[in-house]
Amino acid sequence: MRRLLGTVWGSLAIAMAAPGQEDRLAQVLWYDQPAAAWNQALPVGNGRLGAMVFGGVGEERLQLNVDSLWAGQPLQRDRAGASQHLAKARELLFAGDYAGAEKLVQREFMSERLIRSYQTLGDLRLSFEGHDEAAEYRRELDLDTGIVRVRYRIGETWFEREVFASAVHGALVLTIKAEGPGVIDGSITMDRPEHFRVTRPARNELRMDGRANEGEEHQGVGFRARALVLPESVVEQGDGKALRVRGAKALTVQLVAGTDYDTIWRADGKRTLRFARQDDAASLRDTHVAAHQDLFRRVQIDLGGDAALQAKPTDVRLAAVRDGVVDTGLEALYFQFGRYLLMSSSRPGCMPANLQGLWSQHIDAPWNSDYHININMQMNYWPAEVCGLAECHLPMFDFIDRLRERGRTTARELYDCGGFVAHHTSDLWAFTSPIGSTRWGMWPVGGAWCTAHLMEHYRFGRDAAFLRQRAWPVLREAAEFFLGYLVEHPRTGELVSGPSMSPENRFRTKDGVVAHVTMGPAMDQQIIGELFDNVLEAAVELGIDDAFTRKVAAARSRLAGPKIGGDGRLLEWNEEFDEPEPG
Repeated sequence: MRRLLGTVWGSLAIAMAAPGQEDRLAQVLWYDQPAAAWNQALPVGNGRLGAMVFGGVGEERLQLNVDSLWAGQPLQRDRAGASQHLAKARELLFAGDYAGAEKLVQREFMSERLIRSYQTLGDLRLSFEGHDEAAEYRRELDLDTGIVRVRYRIGETWFEREVFASAVHGALVLTIKAEGPGVIDGSITMDRPEHFRVTRPARNELRMDGRANEGEEHQGVGFRARALVLPESVVEQGDGKALRVRGAKALTVQLVAGTDYDTIWRADGKRTLRFARQDDAASLRDTHVAAHQDLFRRVQIDLGGDAALQAKPTDVRLAAVRDGVVDTGLEALYFQFGRYLLMSSSRPGCMPANLQGLWSQHIDAPWNSDYHININMQMNYWPAEVCGLAECHLPMFDFIDRLRERGRTTARELYDCGGFVAHHTSDLWAFTSPIGSTRWGMWPVGGAWCTAHLMEHYRFGRDAAFLRQRAWPVLREAAEFFLGYLVEHPRTGELVSGPSMSPENRFRTKDGVVAHVTMGPAMDQQIIGELFDNVLEAAVELGIDDAFTRKVAAARSRLAGPKIGGDGRLLEWNEEFDEPEPG
């Protein structure tokens, strides 16, 4: 079935025609007022550089992000010698002393949870004189072109802005034009909540430099952003930290940014961030749109719907749905918006989509906006293959390779095993240690679950070279870890994992103790079973039949599988525990 679906989607991509005007309108989010809050702003992104566009009249705010802008540095987090306590922890768990085992695991295996967050680059702000009140306002995101457009009228003059993030040029581009007697007068600034300085290296350029610290701690990457205004003649001379624009009928602002983690700009100055340097804004736009549509137009969806609903602003349609209106056109728009977000936050050579994709306005983001590999990262990439965005999957595979490198040390230090392991979360530096509390962190199958994406990529693309050179080494190392980690259950003889837990849940033992850590929780067993199945499937595809594959097959046959409770439910743990929070 998976192979058939891959073929069908491929056929859709080939057969699809360019959408007409009616189809274009079905792929537009639009509003009749500026964004009043960050969640109402409209996103653009090229994988590396992103912005949330607010669409203000008197002031436009573009909240900026770069994919590798993180606080902190690589740290050695593995608890040396933890493997010496593994046998005792398992003994306590098998004996039913869950509280004692959990205390031991917390003390000997868990490392500190340090706050090292993905951070905003800052804001690009444009203030416009005389734009206090506007008529016929419209703000929209055209998913088919990847362009945010703001249009309104002041007196007899129409003002229009377009914002897009070009993957071809590695730049954020903002164009502004005035149609009518009025002109564009205003100022352009850059700022950030902390740790930055702004300079004006040229008449028509602003530059912002800084470092991503967490307050005064956890010094992180250095960053630089450059904003260039063309034509240069509309910018006044001056030595300040703002660019003042006078009398313009049209202008283009181009912004590039990077960090010293990136390959596009290094702190030693060997490479610099470069503008596209094209005075022709239409050329920048056309090149961006062509590249964007090469990905976006691979999939169409038509669920029907009421044309009258489509003519309403998106927030009005959402409110109607909450009141019970059926709007299948909005559901199709939502589907395409999901594809657009993945395209915008994950491109080859970039960091993978994080907990908020690419967009975050915080210095200290919720949950650090990091890489939760206990489900969130996987969820980001579930649409990749089935939605015709296979290339957007590649940054996740690059990240898995970085997890492998550090996960070998974690496997050895914590569990005395070969292969590699990664737990519930990670960050820019791809750490693999269990951190924080056993309540959420003692879960050694995060890396294994990620490897399923490599196999899924192969099933859709059928690229034998990818399977042999890229996927097979990762699958093999992940399986090597579990061949050493699994242990025989003393009562059943089945192979189980542990110490581990069921993500973000807990159980109550027969004596009333609330605990998290156990042996052989269902989610572990399912992920390990899938990993072993993927290894064996890949081995057949590659014609590999050796001692390793035979060990995997033998372990798979002994792996503890799903268990049914006395009340008919599928058990979450290997025993029929009560849940403190049923449902």
